[in-house]
Amino acid sequence: MNTSEVAKLLGVSSSTIQRWVKQLELPMEKNERGHYYFSSQDIQQLKDIHEKLQAGTLLHEISPVGEKKSIRKGTVKASENDEAMEKLIGKVKELEISLHAKADSVASYQLLQHRREIEELQDQVKNLTQQMEHLQSKLNELTSPLLPEKPLVFDQTKTKRKKKNFMSSLLGFL
Repeated sequence: MNTSEVAKLLGVSSSTIQRWVKQLELPMEKNERGHYYFSSQDIQQLKDIHEKLQAGTLLHEISPVGEKKSIRKGTVKASENDEAMEKLIGKVKELEISLHAKADSVASYQLLQHRREIEELQDQVKNLTQQMEHLQSKLNELTSPLLPEKPLVFDQTKTKRKKKNFMSSLLGFL
């Protein structure tokens, strides 16, 4: 049987069959064109895989029939040079302490810089407030009703006229 026939038989897609073969590294035969050719044993193996997947088993947990996956075991090598490791750990701790101290000094500097900037801004606000108050008082003076500061008084004093004597007035027209 070819891939599409097996896929129809199992009720899955052709790409699913191909994925199972590749991921589980199943030893399947290929024809002259490079397509999988499934024997009755291969079909039974794929049916078993399909049932396991339907039961909730993950694909990577399924091992092909007849093969058992070897469990990887690792060993931890003992430190050959404990003295060098201790020096390295000590250096790392020193660097961490130095790094924290540097970070603290940078943060302190930034805080002082921000405080200085805030004080400068407060001074500017104070100056601007004073200027606004001054300008407001000037504006109030200019917009207040115009009242003279001192009342205007006309001089009512009588000017003394020279009295002409009777004779000069008579003779003045001559």
